[in-house]
Amino acid sequence: QVHLAESGGGSVQAGGSVRLSCTASGFTLSPRCMSWWRQAPGKEREWVATFDSDDGDIDYAPAVSGRATLSRDKDILTLQLVSLSLEDTAQYYCAARDGFCSWSDARYPWWGQGIQVTVSS
Repeated sequence: QVHLAESGGGSVQAGGSVRLSCTASGFTLSPRCMSWWRQAPGKEREWVATFDSDDGDIDYAPAVSGRATLSRDKDILTLQLVSLSLEDTAQYYCAARDGFCSWSDARYPWWGQGIQVTVSS
């Protein structure tokens, strides 16, 4: 059974950093695209970063560009986010798909349960 498990997160002070990991399991072949998304209270889910294993292409959303570092080691996707602000408070989700990476969450069939990151001042 396909499963994506997020870890890391928690409560962090503004200006601090957080490291999130996502471990994929149960896939016959590792999914081509693994990605991070987030959803803040009262807001729509937004993409954060994507990793395409076919060409190693990494994309960051403007909201995190320059503060985020995404890496992937086979079935483990890791996101390091620094200089956190209150606006980074959200439930963070890992998602995967077999095709190319997309900025549309509707294209991802596999999702983790999410992990909370709370930034306080």
